[in-house]
Amino acid sequence: MKNLNKIISAGLVLVFFFLTGCEKFEEINTNPDTITRSSAAMICTGVILDNIKFNGRDAHAFMQPNALSKYLGYANQSQMPSQYNKLDATGFGGMTMLPNIDKMVEYAEGTVMENSYRGIAKFMRAWMFWRLTMQVGDIPYSDTNQGDEGNYRPKYDSQESVMIAILNELKEADDYFSKGVTFNGDPTPYAGNPDKWRRATNAFALKVLISLSKKADVASLDVKNRFAAIVSGGHLLESSTGFLGLNYNATNMHPMSGTNDLFTSRTDISSLLIDNLKLLNDRRLFYFADPAAAKLAAGIPENDMAAYVGADVSISYDELTAEHLKGNYSLLNSRYLKEATSEPRMMLTYAEQQLILAEARILGWITSGNAKDYYESGVLSALQAIGITKASYAHGKPIDLAYLNGYFTGEAAFKENPADQLKQIWMQKYILNFMQDAESSYFEFRRTNYPPFPLNPATNLNENNPNGFPMRWLYPGSETNYNRENLIEALNRQYEGYDEVNKLMWILK
Repeated sequence: MKNLNKIISAGLVLVFFFLTGCEKFEEINTNPDTITRSSAAMICTGVILDNIKFNGRDAHAFMQPNALSKYLGYANQSQMPSQYNKLDATGFGGMTMLPNIDKMVEYAEGTVMENSYRGIAKFMRAWMFWRLTMQVGDIPYSDTNQGDEGNYRPKYDSQESVMIAILNELKEADDYFSKGVTFNGDPTPYAGNPDKWRRATNAFALKVLISLSKKADVASLDVKNRFAAIVSGGHLLESSTGFLGLNYNATNMHPMSGTNDLFTSRTDISSLLIDNLKLLNDRRLFYFADPAAAKLAAGIPENDMAAYVGADVSISYDELTAEHLKGNYSLLNSRYLKEATSEPRMMLTYAEQQLILAEARILGWITSGNAKDYYESGVLSALQAIGITKASYAHGKPIDLAYLNGYFTGEAAFKENPADQLKQIWMQKYILNFMQDAESSYFEFRRTNYPPFPLNPATNLNENNPNGFPMRWLYPGSETNYNRENLIEALNRQYEGYDEVNKLMWILK
């Protein structure tokens, strides 16, 4: 009985302890130098994936920006509209991450990881808003994420002010990362390394600034001085930093993996891409494409560039299909359909950064380094990234050290004339984005008009301008229903009141 009373008494003490002393217990046993809630790390993972991961529904969606940017053509059961310049409405769904970003920062407050999470918050906001404004023009910015305050109809900010805000947020992100420590919840190869994120932040800032080249003399943007200051700061991506993106694996497979069906197996590579790879004697051709069946049947070996034939992706769907069925075109390299890890998803790279620096040097935005060295270091990095792919998919032409050492000859050698040099740089950026950030290639095409995309007025789905390419996506239909007044104001300010794909946004004027 005594033992029973002791057990009951002990139980009552424990109950009392948990009812009254739990808070003190947590205070005593909480390390003030660690995150007290796992939510900060969990939210961080979600926010990064929302921005960096391909979030489309399937392989078909993954191919659409590649078709828009004239990398690929389709001989499936029906034509892909983006191949023929059909641009529809974008979505503002990315803005739904804003409350999560705020929560991530809130949960990290007072911890040693706070600065790192604040850096991620600024970077991810800038990334999301930049892509939206590049698609449509003016967007809601300063009034966003105010639902708790009853503001469900945010006003639209001018593209100029949005770009300034994006650049300022990236500058803040750089500062936070400079004071940050390794943080949890980072699904990228950077694994929470604040130094690598800081370098990526500055590389992204350079990308934003080069996208503003037509507005380089606008005082409010201060493009040239901002660019030069970032470069002189010296905290940029290095060849050893690695890429910002995601590694594919058995659970997060490449979107094309395992889709060797009627659709994906009938994906033709464009003549725009293949012809330029041939011109450069660029072995990425063998990693991107499979040889045309008709050429193999004619006795041309798979390791001969003559076996690779691209499609004019502006011809009619019926013509394209007929030639495809004859085996006259090179198909997408089968590694994309067979391998879960055919290549990583690389959204910011040392290669792109160096090509941007090469362009800036030619434009006179910076005086350090020389354009040739920037160009060559960028191209070599891009080649090496593809060269780590399984050599069994390279059709007997691997990108090896001997090839790399001899790459810069012929058309690949850096030219003397600045205008030609710029075209070389833009072409290398175009090749770099194949099966990667293909949408950025369309942004670049709008800015530079290079490389010249094929255009056929008879097949062009740009109905209001069959002799030209669309310049922007449409605003989401939901804005017409729920934010009509502010949308109309933005359309009147930019596009004479008309939401139309051929209108020029501010940065392109």
